[in-house]
Amino acid sequence: MQLLTTILQAQQPGGGGSTLIIMGLMIVVFYFFMIRPQAKKAKQQKQFINDLQKGDKIVTIAGIHATINKVNEDATLNIETSPGSYMKIEKQAISMEWTAAINKPAVEDKK
Repeated sequence: MQLLTTILQAQQPGGGGSTLIIMGLMIVVFYFFMIRPQAKKAKQQKQFINDLQKGDKIVTIAGIHATINKVNEDATLNIETSPGSYMKIEKQAISMEWTAAINKPAVEDKK
């Protein structure tokens, strides 16, 4: 930290206090626009994965539409893609956005 301060002060003859303030503001902006939203989305994804249960309709990241047949203890799911056709996949292979889109209730047109 002291090395960084020395380098920044060497760039400006007046000391460089304003440079440190600008860099601090850049770090704060970076945190609020990049790191915090990604952490929030990761937390939502983890909660979504933990809430999966038998009978839920899902879409995988590969675009496979299926219904959960069994939730296994080893972080996998047995899914039914069509009647009598089963697959075993990782829970992390479920797309939260696409699954939410297919499970959204149909909007009725008001006439």
